[in-house]
Amino acid sequence: MCRNIRQLYNFEPAATSAEVEAAALQYVRKVSGSTRPSKANEAAFNEAVHQIAHITQHLLDSLVTTAPARNRDEEAAKARARSLARFGAAG
Repeated sequence: MCRNIRQLYNFEPAATSAEVEAAALQYVRKVSGSTRPSKANEAAFNEAVHQIAHITQHLLDSLVTTAPARNRDEEAAKARARSLARFGAAG
């Protein structure tokens, strides 16, 4: 999976539409192999992002779990700690 696509499910507060759209954009970029489409492909690229964002939001709204919702700040702190352990302190 693309490293830039983050897990969006089971967080409090729930994922925003901007986060869902960003994940869809990253997915389409990965699948298409381009970060910016040509003018000829721009409409298809943007439509794909829109459709994937829509279906992703539908999926997130449909999922159920009994696990407690995770805290975004705590998960970000864990990710920073993993990065620090992996790469060490910056310059």
